[in-house]
Amino acid sequence: MNGKITRIISNLYTVKSGDLTYGCRARGKFRNLGISPVVGDNVVIDQEENYILEIEPRRNELKRPVIANVDICFIVTSTKKPDLDLVLLDKLLSVVIYNEITPVICFTKTDLLNDLEMETIENIKKYYEMIGIKCVYNTEKTLIKKIVEGNTVVLAGQTGAGKSSLINSLDENLHIETNEISEALGRGKHTTRHVELYEIANGYIADTPGFSALDIKEIGKEELKYTFPEFDKYECRFRDCMHKKENDCGVKKALDEKLILQSRYNNYLLFLEEVEKWK
Repeated sequence: MNGKITRIISNLYTVKSGDLTYGCRARGKFRNLGISPVVGDNVVIDQEENYILEIEPRRNELKRPVIANVDICFIVTSTKKPDLDLVLLDKLLSVVIYNEITPVICFTKTDLLNDLEMETIENIKKYYEMIGIKCVYNTEKTLIKKIVEGNTVVLAGQTGAGKSSLINSLDENLHIETNEISEALGRGKHTTRHVELYEIANGYIADTPGFSALDIKEIGKEELKYTFPEFDKYECRFRDCMHKKENDCGVKKALDEKLILQSRYNNYLLFLEEVEKWK
C-alpha cells in the first residue's frame, strides 16, 4: 500500500494512505543503506505488519527543517517581537531556491508596527515581489489557502515568528501549542518539537521547530549567485563574475543605481564568505 509520512516521533512513523492512518516502523535495511525516512516521503508499507518497505525517490529534500517532496515553502517572517531578520530571510530564500522549491514570504505581527515601520515593511515587500517572490501577510487567509491548495507546504522561520499560530488560524479545529515571546531574550520559545504535516485547504502544511541560525554549506559558491534572482537581470563583463571585486560588474552597477536592495547585496557577500569557508 502506498502512503505519505505525515509525522515522526521517536521511531514511530505516521503514514497516511487515503482516509486511513498507520503507525509504522522502518525496516532495518534503511539504516544499513544510510537512509532515514523523513516527513513528506512517499512510501510503500505493509499495512498488516505496519512496516515501511520502500521509500520512493524524492523530488527534493530540506535538511533543516528535515522534510521531503515540498512544493512551496512559506518563510514566516516576524516584523516585530522578534524583530525583522533580513539575514535569516535571505538565507532561507537561498536554501529554498537552491532546492527548487517555490518560496513565499509571509509577514507576521504587522499589528505591532507604527506607521513608519509599516511603510518600511511595505517597501521591502514590494522589492521582493518585484524580483518575482510572492509575499503575503498572515492575515490574508483566503489567499494563503488558495496557495496551499493541492500542494505540500512547509513553514520555516525563526522561533516565535508565528508559524503554529498561522496554522491554527487556517483550521479552527487545530490547537497547536503556541507560546509568548521571551521579553528577556527578545525571541520565541520552542513549542513545536517535531515536523508534522496537517491536511489543510486540500493540501498539506508542515509545522516545524523554529530556529534562528542556518548554514548554507550545501550551496557551492558558484551556485550561490543564482539563488538571488534579481542578479540575473544584469550583465557583467565576465561570465564567471562573482559580483564582488570584479570590474564592469552589472550587479554592482545596479546596486549603485539603487536597483538592488542594499541589504540583499550585503547578505549575498556575507553568505559568499560563509560558503567559501566550507569549500
